Amino acid sequence: MGEGEGVRLQKVLAQAGVASRRNAEILIEQGRVEVDGRVVTEFGVRVDPAVSVIRVDGERIPPTGAHVYLVLNKPRGVVTTMSDPQGRPCIADYVQDRQERLFHIGRLDTDTEGLLLLTNHGEFAHRLTHPSYEVSKTYVAEVDGNVKPGVLRQLLDGIELEDGPARADTVKVISSIRGRTLIQISLHEGRNRIVRRMFDAVGHPVKRLTRTAIGPVRRGNLHTGELRELDPKELGQLLDLVEL
Repeated sequence: MGEGEGVRLQKVLAQAGVASRRNAEILIEQGRVEVDGRVVTEFGVRVDPAVSVIRVDGERIPPTGAHVYLVLNKPRGVVTTMSDPQGRPCIADYVQDRQERLFHIGRLDTDTEGLLLLTNHGEFAHRLTHPSYEVSKTYVAEVDGNVKPGVLRQLLDGIELEDGPARADTVKVISSIRGRTLIQISLHEGRNRIVRRMFDAVGHPVKRLTRTAIGPVRRGNLHTGELRELDPKELGQLLDLVEL
């Protein structure tokens, strides 16, 4: 970048909320800041905050800009669309006060609750749903019956479905009582109703399903129906996962 072009690095760090400009200079001086893979120790460096990959202590600092990244804890019964001709509750009901033109990343079945990402960043959305980036999603499923260890092994080894094989990355029993089992399952599959179909295939139909994590984004204390912005650490990790 030529002399006078871009924004001073310490200003970008301050605008991102990492530190005051003075403390940002200290971070730079200590060699804790990288720009595009190179450690920066000079104060006069200018960067393009929209495209430069900046890290502090190894953690990605998301670019400042016009893009919006939100997470919604979708309730059961809400349709994963921005409008519904049948008048059912839909995602748009939760972002009515937002001025940006938002769209959801991936889907959740109407009868499935949990985390859903929304954005106005098209390439980010495309990559996050593309199977080649293998962003893991975690669910908690309440299923019929007492699930035996052999069934967990089936889910991990892979199950043949009508549209091809499906395999869990991790799976564990949380609790089992009165003919119902609570299971946590993670997978990077994004096919329609994939978790429900996998449990149907092993003879344990899902009674209730909640998505609790998307990559590094966790539900935490986000209540059902609540919306929040991704925090910088979550966003930085997602940008790294999809190589943006």
